[in-house]
Amino acid sequence: MTFTKDKELVCRHSQCDLHTTTNILETPLAEKCTQPFRPAQLDAAGNLVQAASAQCCASDLTLDEFKTLRGKMDSFDPAATSAAAYLGGNPSWRTDLYAGATSGTLLTHKESIRLFKKRGVKMTPELKSASVAMPYDSDGDGTGDYTQQNYTQQMIDEYKAEDVRPRNVFPQSFDIGDIRYWIAKEPEFGKQAVYLDDASVVAELPTAAQLAAYKAEGINIVAPPIFALLDVNDSGNVVPSRYARDAKNAGLDIIIWTLERSGILADGNNDFYYQTFDSAIRREGDKMKVLDVLARNVGIRGIFSDWPATVSYYANCMNIR
Repeated sequence: MTFTKDKELVCRHSQCDLHTTTNILETPLAEKCTQPFRPAQLDAAGNLVQAASAQCCASDLTLDEFKTLRGKMDSFDPAATSAAAYLGGNPSWRTDLYAGATSGTLLTHKESIRLFKKRGVKMTPELKSASVAMPYDSDGDGTGDYTQQNYTQQMIDEYKAEDVRPRNVFPQSFDIGDIRYWIAKEPEFGKQAVYLDDASVVAELPTAAQLAAYKAEGINIVAPPIFALLDVNDSGNVVPSRYARDAKNAGLDIIIWTLERSGILADGNNDFYYQTFDSAIRREGDKMKVLDVLARNVGIRGIFSDWPATVSYYANCMNIR
């Protein structure tokens, strides 16, 4: 989640993604965007010279304005010469089936809590890093009045206001400062706060000593990208990585991101998420082998998936609850 201009928490993947995840560029609110739409520049032969661009943030809008928008699949066309065309560009393996005039409802954080309570599910809110300078100047007077601590506390306060038990909430952040704040100020929530790891390659992953230090300061759950936990042995099989063993030896629980994020495996579109075990991936069914190693050999606590039916199918077959 992130925040609006009037400091209300809303559900977004990032603070400044409205130009690719909503219809804002086709509405009058486009004028309020940090960077209005700029069409692509093409040469006489139709070749792309400069990509189309825009930047529209939740903090550009009040909550009431935000709620007038409709959500869509995250996509854009860099060669677009109109705002309508820019909002397209979906990869072939994604869908806009649920976007449109009667769907794509944007939620506030409070609305999401009430929905999840009604469904009887646990909650994993991620406090997204702000794309604007913090403290944030919400009233435009030149003085930052909304601090990172205000933001971090506000998320927890909204669960408390809805009488959600801390054991049903797994607050997350890529910012270790947020995790430390929850551990110190909201220990019932903080003891199952999830420290998200943004490593992009193996060399950026924490060492065994660093993982042990996390545990010593009260961090109980880490969440690295999927490549961090897997490797390939001499027989060409997917196996737990050194990081996975070190994290378990440190007494840390593990939640990973993200299964089925990279398109068709057989096409070789494996890149970031599969970088440490790409050589062991040959067909779509291999995702089940990956999931099995994560569940049984690594011992993950949970997994994020873009297509959760796969995980549900595996869990049902293996009688995992």
